[in-house]
Amino acid sequence: MSQEVVAIFDVGKTNKKFYLFNRQYEPVFESSERFEEVKDEDDFPCDDLPRLRDWIKFEFKEISKNPAFDVKAINFTAYGASLVHLNEKGYPVTPLYNYLKPLPEDVARQFYEKYGHQDDFAIRTASPAMGMLNSGLQLYWLKYKRPALFQEVKTTLHFPQYLSYLIVKKAFSEITSIGCHTALWDFQKNRSHDWVYAENLNHLFPPVVSTSSVETIQYKRKNILCGVGIHDSSAALVPYLIGLDSTFMLMSSGTWIITFNPFSEVPLTVEDLKRDCLQYMNYRGTPTKASRIFLGNEHDHSEKRIATHFNKSEKYHKSVVLDKTIIERLLANPFRKRKFFPQTMHKTGPLPDLNGPEVDLSVFNSYEEAYHQLVLDLVYLQALSLTLAKGSTDIEKVMITGGFCDNTLFMQLLASYFPEMNFYTSTLKRATAVGAALVLHRHWNDTQTLDHLFDFEKIDPLDLKGLRQYQLT
Repeated sequence: MSQEVVAIFDVGKTNKKFYLFNRQYEPVFESSERFEEVKDEDDFPCDDLPRLRDWIKFEFKEISKNPAFDVKAINFTAYGASLVHLNEKGYPVTPLYNYLKPLPEDVARQFYEKYGHQDDFAIRTASPAMGMLNSGLQLYWLKYKRPALFQEVKTTLHFPQYLSYLIVKKAFSEITSIGCHTALWDFQKNRSHDWVYAENLNHLFPPVVSTSSVETIQYKRKNILCGVGIHDSSAALVPYLIGLDSTFMLMSSGTWIITFNPFSEVPLTVEDLKRDCLQYMNYRGTPTKASRIFLGNEHDHSEKRIATHFNKSEKYHKSVVLDKTIIERLLANPFRKRKFFPQTMHKTGPLPDLNGPEVDLSVFNSYEEAYHQLVLDLVYLQALSLTLAKGSTDIEKVMITGGFCDNTLFMQLLASYFPEMNFYTSTLKRATAVGAALVLHRHWNDTQTLDHLFDFEKIDPLDLKGLRQYQLT
């Protein structure tokens, strides 16, 4: 007898994953791909959209004919800050432009001269000015810098909704994608910002539907419920909003670490925004305070340098455990020339203007010493980011999910920064994919309780003299 499952495509910047979950949201099948990036017309790297499209269609076709599984529903989650522009036949007009692609200064200047000072605009759209990371500005850039291509655009989709479109063949907009630093949504008016109408771009976006909306598709004479997609950072928050009955913050860790505070009711300030603290729309359509930091990328950049210098494998860091003697020595002698200043964060994070030279690794005696210093500096930055998200909210619990949960050195140091708070790693693996599945729960699954999903492991802080006074300066 076939097992009833929900299928989830979880498309990250690095890894593209496909899962099947049973009615208890346990994974019963998974596969993963990593695609080489291609180049856009400016020779800037970007995701290979045709290859991604072919992979999704292949996986869907293969699993649909597998007699071991009965696919009842399918959904999609993907990174935000990316738009797919379709022509009248439904085919992409442009590459999937990389959100790290620089926005030309003249475009930014023209935009803010027309639509208000950066700070005022940022308050209304609940996001700092971040160039192409404000994905709405990608469309504005396309209109004025690629007018011939722009003329071909009939529909613009946020990336998660494009993935859904590949299967359901219908176009939708969805609030977690619109409300993730796009510069498209006016959080004060709770609708698209005036500039979208002024530029006559509103007609390019399909109607907004609920995150839990489904369309019924027929495949091989079988009805399957198809979701409209959800922004990946918002998807990671879903299981905790559903499953926890007390206030908390969630740290979703990966290439970016995003710290969510769903319980803050204090309006954002200009200072918050300048330090990469913004608001996301959660799947319920209400704002969630969030601070972002490009910490996973920063970690990987420096860890590779350390591994090469000390002739270790790139996975060697996974074997490193916290050595209190090393940490105390680094805290007692915080030499600037030994510190890991951000190299890849592109003026994002809680200290966007912090810069310094790339560290000379010859100052370290061992891989372990260098890696402890790297993590100490990363934890300092993450502590600032977490403090921004917390603000004045009375919260004692921080739940951590994602790749950094396996880094015991990072986890223990972070918990030690905040001994007054309780930090937990979540054993809920694949939280982003599970979140994308849970928003469809009521449509296909009659399971009443989800308590079995949650099992938390408390992180014990250490008494490290001087940790709270340490600064990356």
